[in-house]
Amino acid sequence: MPLARSLSVTSLSGLDEWDEEFELEDAVLFEIAWEVANKVGGIYTVIQTKARMTAEEWGENYFLVGPYVESNVRTQVELIEPTNPVLKRTIDKMNASGCKIYFGRWLIEGSPYVVLIDVGFTAWSLDRWKSELWDLCAIGVPWFDREANDAVLFGFLTAWLLGEYAAQSEDPPHIVAQFHEWLAGLGLVLCRQRQLPVATIFTTHATLLGRYLCAGNVDFYNNLAEFNVDKEAGDRQIYHRYCLERAAAHCAHVFTTVSQITAIEAEFLLKRKPDIVTPNGLNVKKFSAMHEFQNLHAQSKNRIQEFVRGHFYGNLDFNLDKCLFLFIAGRYEFSNKGADIFLEALARLNYLLRVNHSDVTVIAFFIMPARTNNFNVETLKGQAVRKQLWDTAQTVKERFGKKLYESLLVGQLPDVSKMLDKEDFTIMKRAIFATQRQCQPPVCTHNMLEDSSDPILNCVRRIGLFNSSADRVKIIFHPEFLSSTSPLLPMDYEEFVRGCHLGVFPSYYEPWGYTPAECTVMGIPSISTNLSGFGCFMEEHIADPTAYGIYILDRRYKGVDESCNQLTSFLFQFCKQSRRQRIIQRNRTERLSDLLDWRYLGRYYIAARHMALAKAFPDTYVYDPQEPSSASGFRYPRPASVPPSPALSRHSSPHHSEAEDNDEDEHYDEELEAEKDRVNIRQPYTIPVKGKAVLGGNGSGEDEASEKN
Repeated sequence: MPLARSLSVTSLSGLDEWDEEFELEDAVLFEIAWEVANKVGGIYTVIQTKARMTAEEWGENYFLVGPYVESNVRTQVELIEPTNPVLKRTIDKMNASGCKIYFGRWLIEGSPYVVLIDVGFTAWSLDRWKSELWDLCAIGVPWFDREANDAVLFGFLTAWLLGEYAAQSEDPPHIVAQFHEWLAGLGLVLCRQRQLPVATIFTTHATLLGRYLCAGNVDFYNNLAEFNVDKEAGDRQIYHRYCLERAAAHCAHVFTTVSQITAIEAEFLLKRKPDIVTPNGLNVKKFSAMHEFQNLHAQSKNRIQEFVRGHFYGNLDFNLDKCLFLFIAGRYEFSNKGADIFLEALARLNYLLRVNHSDVTVIAFFIMPARTNNFNVETLKGQAVRKQLWDTAQTVKERFGKKLYESLLVGQLPDVSKMLDKEDFTIMKRAIFATQRQCQPPVCTHNMLEDSSDPILNCVRRIGLFNSSADRVKIIFHPEFLSSTSPLLPMDYEEFVRGCHLGVFPSYYEPWGYTPAECTVMGIPSISTNLSGFGCFMEEHIADPTAYGIYILDRRYKGVDESCNQLTSFLFQFCKQSRRQRIIQRNRTERLSDLLDWRYLGRYYIAARHMALAKAFPDTYVYDPQEPSSASGFRYPRPASVPPSPALSRHSSPHHSEAEDNDEDEHYDEELEAEKDRVNIRQPYTIPVKGKAVLGGNGSGEDEASEKN
């Protein structure tokens, strides 16, 4: 099914002609999500990173609404009295009526206001609200679905909050409420049913049914039009959840998704075409000097190498300077996240490296949380042995240094053969004997509770990659989130990503894909797919993604075996790169970070809010976007200098000339190439003066620069 362009394009110049001015002085924005100050998944990252830009636009009229979780509030939220008199009256009235509502500042960039609702405190109303939900919408929620019960409580309380705010307002209020995902969606349905003066937006980051279907190894994208959605949801016992999600999508003034691929999915599963696509962004930190992120890569890589030295003690028969670190991370969904195809490709890569007598060693990390009961004893022992060897080396070095110093003091050249005595050799021999191990280095760093049925471990057993000396590909499965306080691998996730050489995310179901996006802004190449929102977005904006370290795997139009061969080819070509080529590629990858900055992508959320205001309050707001032309948008061209790898895996589009094939000998000028790339991206969107938000622009960085002059 082709990805047809529409009003919901993700081209950054798709909004060029939308030149509307909105007065926001009398408008207020509520953004409602279960993951406000409550980290569960990727939506937390969306809201947290976007908060600063939204707070700059709306000022004191921006409020995030989420659940009250005491453990999170202690560390993330500063509780204060509401500064908005209308909101203060609203919260006081609700608290006097048997609710427990908290107000504060979320301690993140932008310090946005948060309204936190204690859903457990109002659980006594659950049966009554469930009955009301059945009477209004004919949606029944079973008693045993705790998550759906929370959604009911949260939905009724958020609708109550918005209705009370409207009632407490002296002037006719202009309220915008954006609801994220099905857990918050019921509040939107109730707002429309009660005819509250609220402009509503529903954003789905992934459809419920889509995630379940893909996890069940269904040929999802080729059969979107064929699914009996009611039956499929019922078979998976999520029909009530599906109904809540679908009702929210249909009741919203504006319906948005995070990517074009999810827009197609939503059109078939939720039966409504999204009005606009709102891609996910990040707060990109630009360094003052080009080489700073390269230095951070080197520092973090050294820390990973220390862990590897301990993990492979006794079997460290490979050169760490010629060792490449690959990783996959995220929710433990074996097939949805592409861990299955990654493992199969690693087995094929191992064969290719061996038959080609490559001196490169690949270490693939799987960072996917699973059920464990403790660290693996052998893994902990490895780190202890490594530390012991380091201490031994320091002891011998100090003794050697002292003798060398004394020899030089008396004016004699030292006799090297006498610098190390028998005691020194004894210490070193004992240390060497301590490194002997009777088993191969472990694949998993923890003791798994369900070892015999674990998908990754069973696949490793099938392909036979057990970290033996003969293998050029090693596997380390780390089944918990990374932490700087871990006794095993004391690094947080960002440090770890910076130290790796390549992120591999061959997902089958990935509505957006924050993991490859995070790699990009840190200057780390990554492999994504054309079934992920990130992959589709990059394909649209970059003429030759591979040249910029963005490898796009075709999982939409190719079978599993073909896709696996393509992934193996990507990995093998990456292993053939020289160190200089990897540095050049990291420079190019990091330059793409501007594409993912909220300063650019935030304009889509602005457009969605303006569209909702115009639909809900047509007498006050006018919004008339024009359909962008099919040629709109911009694309990073293929770099003019040296290619990033010894052999391009595929031709760019359009096909490059034969003369370009000889560009290996061209001089590489980083500054010149970066300057050419900057021409292809517009100046960032800037938040206007208080109370105004202007969409539009001519779409060219040169024209905007001339306007400033």
